[in-house]
This record gives sequence, structure tokens and C-alpha cells, in this order.
Amino acid sequence: MTEKYSRVSPFKVYISFKKYLDVLEYIRYNDRLEYRAQYAESLIEKTKNFKEFREGFQDETLLEKHADLIRLLLADIFPTGLTLNEIKAASVPITNIMFNYTERFKNILNDADREFSMEFRQVDDDEFYIFCCCLILQSYFKKDIRTSLPFYYDIPDKNGIIKHYKITINSDFTEIFPTENAEIPSDEIVNFLMENMDDVKMWKKYFPPESWYLKGFTIITLVDSTVEIALSELKSNIIEITPGNPMPNNLNEIFKSLFDIPQVNFGFILYDEKHHNLQKLDFYNNVFTTPILDFWFSLFNKKLRSEAISNISYNPKPIIVSDINNLDEEIKNIPSYQSLEEHDIRSFMIIPIVKDGKFLAALEFTSSIPNSFNGLKLKKIEPFLDVILFPIDRFNFEKNNQIEAIIQREYTSIHESVVWKFRNEAEKYFNAMISNKMYTLKEISFKKLIPLFGQTDIRSSSEKRIKYMLEDLNHQLLSLQNIFDEIPNGSEKMKSKILRLKDSLNNDLKGDTERKIQKYLKNNIHPALREIQEETLSEKLNHDIHHYFGEISPKSELFYIQRNKLDESITLINRKIADILDEKQTSAQHIFPHFYERFKSDGVEHNLFVGQSISPNQKYSGEIIKQLRLWQLETMCLVEHQLEKFKSNLPIHLDLAPLIFVYNEKVNIRFRMDEKRFDVDGAYNSYYEIIKKRLDKALIKNSTERLTTPGKMTIVYLEKEHEKEYLGYIAKLQEKNLLKNDVEFLEVQDLQGVTGLFALRVSLFFNN
Repeated sequence: MTEKYSRVSPFKVYISFKKYLDVLEYIRYNDRLEYRAQYAESLIEKTKNFKEFREGFQDETLLEKHADLIRLLLADIFPTGLTLNEIKAASVPITNIMFNYTERFKNILNDADREFSMEFRQVDDDEFYIFCCCLILQSYFKKDIRTSLPFYYDIPDKNGIIKHYKITINSDFTEIFPTENAEIPSDEIVNFLMENMDDVKMWKKYFPPESWYLKGFTIITLVDSTVEIALSELKSNIIEITPGNPMPNNLNEIFKSLFDIPQVNFGFILYDEKHHNLQKLDFYNNVFTTPILDFWFSLFNKKLRSEAISNISYNPKPIIVSDINNLDEEIKNIPSYQSLEEHDIRSFMIIPIVKDGKFLAALEFTSSIPNSFNGLKLKKIEPFLDVILFPIDRFNFEKNNQIEAIIQREYTSIHESVVWKFRNEAEKYFNAMISNKMYTLKEISFKKLIPLFGQTDIRSSSEKRIKYMLEDLNHQLLSLQNIFDEIPNGSEKMKSKILRLKDSLNNDLKGDTERKIQKYLKNNIHPALREIQEETLSEKLNHDIHHYFGEISPKSELFYIQRNKLDESITLINRKIADILDEKQTSAQHIFPHFYERFKSDGVEHNLFVGQSISPNQKYSGEIIKQLRLWQLETMCLVEHQLEKFKSNLPIHLDLAPLIFVYNEKVNIRFRMDEKRFDVDGAYNSYYEIIKKRLDKALIKNSTERLTTPGKMTIVYLEKEHEKEYLGYIAKLQEKNLLKNDVEFLEVQDLQGVTGLFALRVSLFFNN
């Protein structure tokens, strides 16, 4: 066969007319109409000297050699009366080799480029192979799987316009059967293959190349599906209109096929409701051209443009001009007409896109060929107009997402109270980016803010980590001891090493002890266990080794049972605290918009920064700070109350110690581009950060007692006036049964670089 058979398939393909001749034999002896029987007999007689017609052949030159006989033989299938109407031919099965074309099919191929070759579109080699295997299942195994591939030919006409033809294939005159060397798969294997339709290697294993015969010929019929295919491709391509996404350059080719016009240009322009103007998509300038819309709207001032857009919203009627030469002479004298001539536009359509009375976009179609557009062409594009609403909405959604992404990428996860400032900067960056211009992001800062700091610390978390690390490693080493005790003639060297590791772990713990244990287990013990597991005949030993490997962490190869419980408990506690704070933040933002951030570690700490610069358009006063301080204290009490019940469900019991730090000096915060977060700005303002970081381990003055303690709220302050202020807040929360009547007045032990701190400490009331 020729190179057109180059696609690998499970078939040895032979051209054969056997099944068709069998039909003629039936007619010859069974048809009641004598002329039909005589006609069938004459055809059989004409072919009886050509044994290859029945036995099959692969030499395709015989098709041309016997073309007249084949045409006569297939005359019933290819009636002369329909030859100028039907697009039909006979073909060699599963190939692009065709013969016995109708006249219309011949004319289509003659109009195509001489270099054009018939190829199925969008069918890869693996899909084709599995499709051929499915033909075997349908024909030989009688499986009702009804699988088929959508076969299409794309054929250019004499004007170069691509026409799309859907192919229907009649295989009535083909037969499939195994070669002498073929192995027939069982029903179980066939069912397995049908469950794995994408596994081409498996299909080739049970249906190797050229292991089955495919004999006969097929009849293919082409149906012009250009409009349907063009609309489908338009829908697929238009969905890709997203900011920065490369647009396929074949849009104009698709419109040529849809409108049946050899020359067409397409333009698309969005309406920006925020700025009340049309928005060109600069990044699609190589695809979209809008000379008419560009010129018209450049003539209008802002007021007239707004009125024109308003009129479009109320009366979104398309503008269609078949031939500009047929326009009135008065119109030909206006500047816009001259613009049409400059761009070689002879025919055009302008179609506004309106949804729910809102003008969203406009489409522009132009052509240098007169009478290219009319009402019938508008009807062709109408299904597309319904679909384009989705990508317009998606474009705007993606634009906003990308602006948000710029904020996230260049800045951080920004709290909504300050996002306005980032959005203004990001929008400038976005507009410059899509226009291929350079833009340097400006610094984001807020000045003269009052900070409010609070934290809920998980007490003794470091000690717990060491404790549970020891428990996990001791458990692991004990498990290994037990396993090696089961092994006959077990390695005494390894058992001795495990004992030394246990001794080091429990009596000489150092910073690198865990790493040394991990290294020895990973490089020595575990490879040995895997070898033993493969060789042992002991079910119990195999089970114990399997269970051991099931306990270790895949990444570290260490036991993490207790440490995982601790990590899970800390994660759950942190998530619960964060969720409560985030939920309560809604009401706090109603008091006055402020910057809020929180950080999770072994507990959760949060910062509030409040000031006029955060929300320049709202009235700000000192009373707002007092309201937010009360909100913070009450919220932290509620956090403790909710956690008290929540802690009982944790895998590991954890104690929590809450703290509030009161600071009255104003600070500035600046967004640090390198760390993607806000930070207190300047050396003078850093005193606030120094105090925060050192409070965690602070002691009560002249004692060894920690300042913070589980079950009590601790409030640290610098000035005595805050003592009176917070005693008032405490009294209000005592009335709500959130705090007890046991306020302690404390002084804080001097910290490095920090002196003169005071504290109030009061017990949380959990009995309610």
C-alpha cells in the first residue's frame, strides 16, 4: 500500500467487493423483478474474470485500471441523477484513499489547491488505533459499544475559503476477521479493555498491529457543515478572550468560512462602565481591528459619547451597510466616510452587545468586497451573539482577578480596609502592562496609627514538642528491637546499635540526636528490613515489618504519632482562634475601618492599626480607639470561653495564655515589598515591636512567676491612665460574667531595653 497507509492499525487492509457481489448474487436468484435479476447477473459476469474483486487486493493502481468497471458495478449506490448533488465516493477502509467520486465531489477537489491533501482533522494516532480496535469489538465480538470518532475534512474552495465537511461512513460492505496468527482475547479481557479506553499500550498488547484482516470498501458521504463548525470554533476561541491570553490568529479565517467571504476583518471593543468609554484591548491589536468605531468615537467629546452610548443601550440595533457606494451623497461628504475609503472598507456591520439594558461591547465586521454583509449574514452570526455574553463577563471577572493577583503577587494578602490603596496602584500597573509600558510600583504606607496588639499563646509548646519527640523515637526504637528479636540469627550489630541510640536519646539528648537516629535508620535499618521482608517465610514477622513501615512518615522515615497529634491539636486551636477573630472582625470594622492582621505559630497573635489615613473619608476620633479596645478585650474573652469547651476534643490537651498590650503612641506602617507584608516603619516606631516580642517570656517583678498564665487575661500597659480605662472595661465584662472579681495589679520585671511596664491580670469566668 502507499504512504496513505502509514498510520499504524491492528488491520491488514484489502480492497474487496466480495460482500457487494454477494448482494448481487442474492438479487440474481431471488429478486422477483426479472430486469433486476438480469442486471445483477450481467454485473457478476463482467467481474468473474477478476478474482481479486472477491479475494481482495492491496495494489491501489488496480482501482484506476478498473475504474470503468467499478463505476458500472457501483452504479446503484452512485445514481447518475444525484451525481451533481451528492458529495460521495467509495474508499479503502480506514484510509484517505478514495475512488468513484460523484461529479460534485470532483468539482470540490478541483477547486481546492493542488497541494491540498485529504486528512482527517483532530484525530491523533492513539485515538485512531483504539477506534480501529473498537471496530473489531463491534463486528467480530458483537459488542454494542457504538463508538465513533467525529471525522471531518477541511477543504478550501476556489477563493481560499475553508469549507468544513462532516464525514459519514457506510461500512456495510466490509468484513473483519482474525489473521492466522491472531490470539482471540477472552470476554474478560475484552471487558477489561472497554473499561480502559485510553490505554493504547494495553489495546496494542491484545490487538497487535496487522493481526486482523479488514476487507471490503466503504462509502463516504460529505455534508457541508461549515456554518455549524465555524460557530463552534468561534465559541471555543472567543472563550479564550482573557487579559494577557494570546488569541488564536485564525479568527478572520473562521469568519471567512462563516460568511463565505474571501476577505473580512473582525473587531471587538468593550465598554468600560466605570470610566464611561470604549476600551480597546491593546493586547489583541494583531487580531482585532476597529477603524470605524475608533474614528466615530474619536469625533465625540465626553458628553456626546455618553449620550451616544446611552442611545445604544436603549436601541441596540445593528448597523449594516452592504456597499458604501450606495450611501447618500450627503453622507459621502462627512469625514467618517473618507475614513472608510482610507481603510479600503466597502461593506461593514456594527453590532452592539447589550444585556439587561446595559451596553457591554460592540462587534465590527468590515470587508473590502462590496455586498459582503447584509441581513442574511447577520442571521448567521446571531447564535454567536448569545454566546459572546459569557466571555465578556468572564473577561471582566478575569481582569478583576488579575488585578487582585497583582496585589497578591506584588504585595501580600491585603486586608479589605487598605485594599483600596493597593487597587489604585495595581490598576495603574495593569494598564501599563497590557500596553507594554514600564511602570514602577509606588510604596504603600499609612501614617499616625494607634496599634492594638493581642495574642493567645499555647503554653509550653516547645517542651511538649521535645516530650513527644522522645515518645515517638522511643516507641520506634522499641518496635525495631522487637522485630530484630523475632529474626533468627538477627544482626547483633544492629540490635546493639539500636540500644546505643536509645541510650543517647534518653541520657545524652543533643540538638542533632534526632538527625543522627534518622540517618542511621534510613541508611541501614530500613534497607535491611526490606530485604528481610522479601525473604522471610514468617507471616508474623512479615506482618510486624509491614505494620512498622505503615507507622513511619514517608518523608522522614521516623515515627510521628504523638508529634502529629500535637501538630494537629495546635492547628485546630489556631484555626479556631483565627476563625473567631475573623468572624468578630466584621463588627469591629463597623466601628471604624482599620488594618487587621493575624499570625499563626504556637498560638495566634493579632494587630489592629487604627487611624484617619486608613479611611480618609470617614470621621475619626479618640472615642473610636476606646470602642475598639473594649471590642478587643471582649473578643479575647469570648475566644477563651469557646476554646475551653473546644480543648476537650483535641488529641492533646493544650493550655492557653491570653495577653493584650496597650500602646498609645502613634506609629507608621509601611508595606515591605521583599517580605510581602506590612511592618512598623522607622526606628522610633520600632519600640512598639521590641516590647511585643519580649512580653512573651516576661516575669512578674521580683519573682520567678510568668506574667501570663492559663485561665487569666493579662493586660500590659505603660501609662497609669490606661489602668483606669481598662478597669472600666473589666467591670463591664464582669457584669456579663466573662471575668471574675479578682483583678491583680502587677509590675513587670524589666526586660532588655524595656522598663516601667505595668499589668492587670484577672481570671476568666468559665462557669457560665
